[in-house]
Formats: sequence, C-alpha cells, structure tokens
Amino acid sequence: MKLGIVGLPNVGKSTLFNAITKAGAEAQNYPFCTIEPNVGIVTVPDPRLDVLTKMYNSKKTVPAIIEFVDIAGLVKGASKGEGLGNKFLSHIREVDAVIHVVRCFENTNIVHVEGSVDPARDIEIINMELIFSDLDSIERRIDRATKMLKGDKKYQAELDVLKHLKSEMEQGKTAREVDLSEEDKELLKDLSLLTLKPVIYAANLSEEDLKQGGENNEYFKLLTEFAKRENASVIPVSAQIEAEISELDDEEKAMFLEELGLEQSGLDRLIQASYSLLGLISYLTAGEPETRAWTIVKGTKAPGAAGKIHSDFERGFIRAEVIGYDELIEAGSMTAAKEKGWVRSEGKEYVVKDGDIILFRFNV
Repeated sequence: MKLGIVGLPNVGKSTLFNAITKAGAEAQNYPFCTIEPNVGIVTVPDPRLDVLTKMYNSKKTVPAIIEFVDIAGLVKGASKGEGLGNKFLSHIREVDAVIHVVRCFENTNIVHVEGSVDPARDIEIINMELIFSDLDSIERRIDRATKMLKGDKKYQAELDVLKHLKSEMEQGKTAREVDLSEEDKELLKDLSLLTLKPVIYAANLSEEDLKQGGENNEYFKLLTEFAKRENASVIPVSAQIEAEISELDDEEKAMFLEELGLEQSGLDRLIQASYSLLGLISYLTAGEPETRAWTIVKGTKAPGAAGKIHSDFERGFIRAEVIGYDELIEAGSMTAAKEKGWVRSEGKEYVVKDGDIILFRFNV
C-alpha cells in the first residue's frame, strides 16, 4: 500500500513525514529505506504477530509494510508547473490514497504561507491544483473519445461520463464529490484522476488540543465539517508529538503515550484508517521459520490470497487449512485446536477474513 502525504508549506507535513521515516528505521525486518529522497517504508502495527512468534518460536517476524510518499511542491500554480508541481503531481498518480495534512494550530513562530490558519482555504488551494490537473487529463480524453466515436459507438458512454465530470469539476468539485456509479469509475480507471483518490485528512493539532481529541479546537471542527462533503475521515495528530515518539524505543513510546492519555500514536491511527479506507485486511501465516502478515483486499477468496505468497500457490491451489486468530489463542496451540476440530479445510470459494491463520495446500 502506498500513501501520498500532501499539504501546504508550514502545515507540519515534513515534520510528520520525517517522524514516519524515523519510525521506519526501527523496524527489524523492513528498515526504512530511501527508494527516493521522498519515500519511506514502515511496518504495519499488528500485536498478533508478536504473540504468534512466541507461540511458534519463529526465527523471523515479517509484518505487512506501508509506503509513504512525501508529495512536496504543492503550491498555487503546481498544476502549471510552479515549484516542483509536474514532478510531484505525477507522484500522486501512483499512490493508493492521499493523507492531506491540514494545520489546525496557532503558532506565531511558524508563519503560515497564506498568512493565517484556515483549514477550508488550505484544502481548497491543494484541491484546486489537483482539479486543474485532472481537468487537463479529462479534456485530452474527451478529444480522444470524440475522435474514436466516429468509428465506434461504444465510446459514447465514456464521452458522456467525461463531459458530466468536466462540467461538475469546473464548478470547483473534486471527482470524489461528483455522483459517479461504479460503472462510471471503471470507465475512468486508467485516467488515474488525482481527486478521485480516497483521502484522509490529518488534522495537525497542538499537544494540548490532541489530548482533548480536538474537541475545543475550532479549526478541527471546521475541518471535520468540510470533510463531510467528501465523506472523508479526519484523524487528529500532532506532528511534533510524532517527531518525539519516533526517537523513543517501544517501552518509552508506550509510557509517553500513556502520559498523554493516548492509546495509539498518530502514525498507527493513520495506518489503520488507511486500511479501512482502502478495504484492506491482513491474514497470517505462522511457523518456526517465520511468522508473517499478508495484506489483501477484503472479499478476496482463498486462491487469490494464496497468490500473494506465490503465483504457484494460486495456480495449484487445492485447499486452505484455516483457523481464526482468537480461536487459536483460546486453544493455546495448533495441536490443541486440531484436537478440538477448530481447524477448517476451506476450498476455492472461501472468503478470507482478517486475522485468519492459513496453511495453503497446493500442487503444481
């Protein structure tokens, strides 16, 4: 999963990204690696892996991973090439979802690029640049579909969707806000529209406001109201706190969060919200060589899940031996679970669930 972090200058985006990349540096099996200067890989938190590693005495633990891309250069005029506009707009096309960092704190020492704090205005600035870029893509596709229509009437449906979308977006709407059917979205799939990508708003709060969940922060309330237009989630975070957390080991981190009255770090909440937004779940494999989490889309059937491990597993799929994580923990061991008859043999139509522990049987 690849998430793009966007936001205006001085909203805390770089502080948050730097905290994320430092967090990644502590991951044992997937250390933070710089694919490019603006890309970081971190592990997905999953306490179930630690429990299974102890149960199986696994030599290695491999969590699921998530890739964060720092999309810098988004300023007014980015769609026309201002700043690093063209380069970073192309980076957004490659991500699965967007984390939009919005400043919701006052600080006279950190000058806002627009001179004042205003979440709705800040979002609009970013969105308009993305809308302008999308409109360029839509207009080019309309020209192409119009030419193709002369020889093939099937392009009429595509043309109708494109013209409807163009009309709505010229009014300042993102593609997310336009009423599109699943069939419409399928027609637009290869356009990779920036404003059709799912978004999570990260409300960057002061430490004090974060402790209260943003309840007394007017900017946070405004942002929450704005996000309802797109049916988007708002996750309260503090980039400064995330930066401090990233310097701590696991035990210190837990104590620090407890002192703040927080159950999870902002990074963990963002990852969980992203999984939910994209409809992702994790199934698990466990044994002495390794315990590992595998990310799949909710609704994936057993052969497709097996294909995540290796294409041979999917091609030669025979059956899956499955037990839920909670059942295994209750049984105390796989041997005990089998004695109780809790390990099921599932076929090709089985839909994998989050937390399933699976052994695939296959023959190629």
